[in-house]
Amino acid sequence: MTTVPTDLQTQLQTLQATGVDAIATAPTLEALEALRVSYLGKKGELSKVLGGMGKLSAEERPHIGALANTVKDALQGGLEARKAALESEKIQAQLAAETLDVTMPGVYTPQGRIHPINSIIDQVVDIFVGLGYTVATGPEIETDYYNFEALNFLPDHPARDMQDTLYLPNGDLMRTHTSNVQIRYMQEHEPPLRVVATGRCYRRDTVDATHAAVFHQLEFFAIDKGITFADLKGTVKAFIQALYGDVAIRMRPSFFPFTEPSAEVDVQWQGRWLEVLGCGMIDPNVLKAVGYDPEVYSGFAGGIGIERFAMVQYQIDDIRRLYSSDLKFLRQF
Repeated sequence: MTTVPTDLQTQLQTLQATGVDAIATAPTLEALEALRVSYLGKKGELSKVLGGMGKLSAEERPHIGALANTVKDALQGGLEARKAALESEKIQAQLAAETLDVTMPGVYTPQGRIHPINSIIDQVVDIFVGLGYTVATGPEIETDYYNFEALNFLPDHPARDMQDTLYLPNGDLMRTHTSNVQIRYMQEHEPPLRVVATGRCYRRDTVDATHAAVFHQLEFFAIDKGITFADLKGTVKAFIQALYGDVAIRMRPSFFPFTEPSAEVDVQWQGRWLEVLGCGMIDPNVLKAVGYDPEVYSGFAGGIGIERFAMVQYQIDDIRRLYSSDLKFLRQF
């Protein structure tokens, strides 16, 4: 019987010993994969050793082949065992890092509050929706036509001046009221209409205790056959009483280009009268601008200053407090 060459046998035994030790101490799955390729890959250490089997005789090859399989099984078994151990360690480490102590007290997060302006808007819209009105919206950047011309503003009306209106370089402007929604809505719908719209408005106004350059307004209007000023007065009274209860109100004659006759509504606030609402019967020229026949249809419209309603409801003495971001002030609501 031919003796197995000592050099190949020694190489295989050495390979098994060093490989098993290296695999057993592999620190990561990545390092373990590198060892697998290094020992068992196509160009790995085992393949290099077995490359010398071509020089063996037919009697010698079975002995070296059997030893090679033993070495391969030992290395493969070590790889599988170490992989299972590393994966288990990884899972345990992840569990330890993500474990929550449910007995620890939670982090306190203070509850948010609705800003007075948003609160008033929600209340007013709810009242008008309860009266059968539809909610509509419109753009804050507007053209002269929808903001002025279609609302019966004459070309030389003071509101068109730069000192009152914020104009943009392209000739558009920041809407000065939410009445632009009235024109846009009427162009797309036929009477009867009952609509309420709210949003920001912009004017070059001197900021003081009751005025702001950026403010919120709510527009309401109704158009149908046979609508009179008595319907407007009844709507205004029902709305204010729904919001404030039995408070003193008064209507004063006024003028707006888009209503005729027109009136301003005041409520008694801290011992004095505060203007909160402008209204009137929609001017026939406005009806004609959207294609309505003023001989058939009539309607009323009104604009509400949201900030001033908030001042009345929450007894705020200065409109600027609504935009101060003072937490001591806002936490009261």
